[in-house]
Amino acid sequence: MDKLSVFKQFAPKAEEQNQTKNAVIYTRVSHSKQEDNTSLETQLKNCNKYAESNGYNIVSYFGGKHESAKTDERKEFGKLLSFVKRTKSVTTIIVNTYDRFSRTGASGIQIAEELQKKYKVTTLSASQGIDPTTISGEVQRNIMLILGHWENLNRTERTVSAMRELITKGYTPYSIPRGYVNLNKGGKAVDQKIVLNEEGKLLRKAFLWKAEKQMRNCEILTRLNAMGLKLDDRRISEIFANPYYCGIIVSKFIPGEAIEGKHEPMVSREVFLKVNSIVADTRNHPVSHKEEDENLPLKRFACCSECNAPLTGFIVRKKNLWYYKCRTKGCNSNKSAKQLHEQFKMLLSAFEIKESETELIKIGITEMYSAIFEEANENQKLYKAKISELKKKIESAEENLVTGVIDRKMFDKFSSKFNVEIVELENQLAKFNRGSSNLEKCLNTVVKFCRKPLLWWENAQVGEKMILQNLLFPSGIIYDRKNDRVLTERINSFFAPIPKLVGVLRENKNGENTILSTFPVRVTPAGF
Repeated sequence: MDKLSVFKQFAPKAEEQNQTKNAVIYTRVSHSKQEDNTSLETQLKNCNKYAESNGYNIVSYFGGKHESAKTDERKEFGKLLSFVKRTKSVTTIIVNTYDRFSRTGASGIQIAEELQKKYKVTTLSASQGIDPTTISGEVQRNIMLILGHWENLNRTERTVSAMRELITKGYTPYSIPRGYVNLNKGGKAVDQKIVLNEEGKLLRKAFLWKAEKQMRNCEILTRLNAMGLKLDDRRISEIFANPYYCGIIVSKFIPGEAIEGKHEPMVSREVFLKVNSIVADTRNHPVSHKEEDENLPLKRFACCSECNAPLTGFIVRKKNLWYYKCRTKGCNSNKSAKQLHEQFKMLLSAFEIKESETELIKIGITEMYSAIFEEANENQKLYKAKISELKKKIESAEENLVTGVIDRKMFDKFSSKFNVEIVELENQLAKFNRGSSNLEKCLNTVVKFCRKPLLWWENAQVGEKMILQNLLFPSGIIYDRKNDRVLTERINSFFAPIPKLVGVLRENKNGENTILSTFPVRVTPAGF
């Protein structure tokens, strides 16, 4: 008897080998148009032939669809993993090549090793002749998965490089935004003919409503919906913020750069910049999205002086009387709507001017703003000169690129920097244009309103009232309950000088000619 045989009872037992040869087949292509030697039909044929030649019993098929392997979060791939983990009798996953299994590199290796070591499921390639149950075979399999990942990265880099080149030339090598149609769909990017469709013509109206009438998004969406174009607030905001609609392409593939597109602009650049300037301004003073109430035009425009909360409202139905109310718990600041409206109208009356005072008021406001516009005109000249200088630098860089003085990488670096600076300067110019070029128009509107401010407010629809209120008092009004009065923190800079100018004019009781030097000195009103 062997002297050591008695000790064999203490030796660990050998792992039981699963003698079954049940397998599943997984096939995949990256996109639906793939028709080369890795098509779904070719993969399935090779995998079935391999299974038959090696005695495998196929219990199920997975994949059979186009799924990108850039990530392992694939629907069919997830079904495959779930099935083999819970089905104890499956020992093998058969794929045509390992890059069909995964192209994620380290992540794919981790999944394959977990299946093999934890679930005793081996992943085999029908065409690469590798046995991953051996040490050398496991290394080879891992190399194949790494190579698949490397090839995927190279392919992505080539694709991105090609897209970047097309974008720099003004083409759109990706899905075109809403409102456009490509008349040469299916052709090459360089053959695109991107023009407005019927939706685009409606979206153009939306831009103009925002730029010219300063409509709120909810009003624009209501109008578009009535015309058959359904959008939500998030989508219309994205559209307003996309410079593609004014003929400019910006892309994550070329960060920090703006490119002249070859597509049809929906609106001018001036309109686009004006819309975004309005959006930026109103973002600081959002209008309540709740339904407007003609009985409570000051709702959420008036705030409580105690807690600074916006006032809402309610009705006492028995008396049919409306009240404004602070909803802060414990505050209970209520005010009769009728009385608060009267106090607000008293506030408006301070801006009322007589017909005989109109021209002198305009002269006074112009005088007060002249310092601002003198500076603005100087800044405009400086900005235009700087833009011209930057464009010349870009032209010079293009010449250097053509003659070989600098390479493409250096050109892209500097042209990107210069284009960003140009866009920033053009934005500043748009702001100046919006303020200075329309001074006369603004003054005419201001004095027209101030001739009869009470009549305007009383006769306007609730939506128009809210626009007038926010125009005159951008920060709203405050109701001081203790002293029963209405206060305001900020007045629109075009209206702010009027009470003071009216006071100067009316001090001249003898009807003598008003001396302009008696007007308040030139100032820079806050918020202009």
